[in-house]
Amino acid sequence: MRILRHSDPNFPSALDALKRQAEADPQVEKTVREILHAVRQVGDSAVLDYTHRFGGPRLKPKEFRLTGKPEVDVPTEEAVATAHANVLAFARKSLRENWTMKNAQGGLVGERYDAFQRVGIYVPGGTAPLVSTAVMTVTLAAAAGVPEIVVTTPAGADGQVNEALHFALGYCGATEIYRVGGAQAIAALAYGTQSIPGVQKIFGPGNAYVVEAKRQVFGKVAIDLLPGPSEILVLADASANPSWIAADLLAQAEHGKGSSILFLTNSAKLLKTVETEMISQLATLSRQEHLAGVLDRGCALILVKSLKDAVSIANDFAPEHIALATRDDNLIASQIRTSGAIFLGGWSPVAAGDFLAGPSHTLPTGGAGKCFAGLTVDMFQRRTSLIRLDEKSLKRSIPTIVRFSQIEGLDAHGRSATIRFD
Repeated sequence: MRILRHSDPNFPSALDALKRQAEADPQVEKTVREILHAVRQVGDSAVLDYTHRFGGPRLKPKEFRLTGKPEVDVPTEEAVATAHANVLAFARKSLRENWTMKNAQGGLVGERYDAFQRVGIYVPGGTAPLVSTAVMTVTLAAAAGVPEIVVTTPAGADGQVNEALHFALGYCGATEIYRVGGAQAIAALAYGTQSIPGVQKIFGPGNAYVVEAKRQVFGKVAIDLLPGPSEILVLADASANPSWIAADLLAQAEHGKGSSILFLTNSAKLLKTVETEMISQLATLSRQEHLAGVLDRGCALILVKSLKDAVSIANDFAPEHIALATRDDNLIASQIRTSGAIFLGGWSPVAAGDFLAGPSHTLPTGGAGKCFAGLTVDMFQRRTSLIRLDEKSLKRSIPTIVRFSQIEGLDAHGRSATIRFD
């Protein structure tokens, strides 16, 4: 863990060093480009080749698609059902609705929102079966009314997909599930293969190769955002509980490689206690290999001069999650402008947002929170503008249409309106 203090002579430069770079590694970019090209050219056989090359199973195209409904134990089913109910209720509140109004000339204008007809969702496999990601993505697509919800998720070397994950995908509304992962899965969703028909828009988090693949297929298909490794920033004052803060930081650190873990406080005593608590709690946790790497390279405990400075640093860092443990967390929250999600008060662990609170846990990372929001149900809706003029409202619009056509030198534009009155 790095300890930074506002009194350090190199404090500003040390803060700058914490900023993440969202740009892809050149080698990752090159590898992904090759994968996309191969899948686009030959389809299934390229998907098979790259899947096996990167440690996946040897499959035949007819084995890509998962079928059946796996059985899980009652506690697992109840957990999925509880999370799904919360996420679904939140999503339904967030749906965009059609509307119309009359403009100043009397023309009818408005917007219509239709669900995308076929979407792709990537659910990571990696070192943990992210059952919660199934809930936090597929549920939104179903709430929006998407009729074809296609999921790709990597299988293990034995060709198996975690049963709880498989169950959750079906429970939440997936209509097709393919056991394909990596950049080749994004390529299959974007371009289509002999066995996996293409989609209109791709959603979901993933590793550096998956995120870069989403970046490169943008334009061929729509994408949601580019979420990468997990991030947390805890901002606290002397009133906070140090053991709770340490637990929140370690919870996000166990996501492993690339994760960023920051703690900001204006209390030297709290900073020292949190450091001690993290060391103590770390020894009791199971994912030692993943935790150690993050704490060594991606963790900083920062003593600031004031909470005002802490807010400024937090907004500049733009974390995926920010947890506020201060006497007046509502005031601090009103000043946070760039985080993907804000967790208010000591009783709001980020894990609650990860698993069941309601908003999707797919959030912007790498500083992208400055210009991107997290995944919302309306991203599964396609917006269309509606315009209807009658004779009276067009007549009132003619002077403005004609003038713009003269200014821009587009006389056919003006004529297309005036001809209706010749």
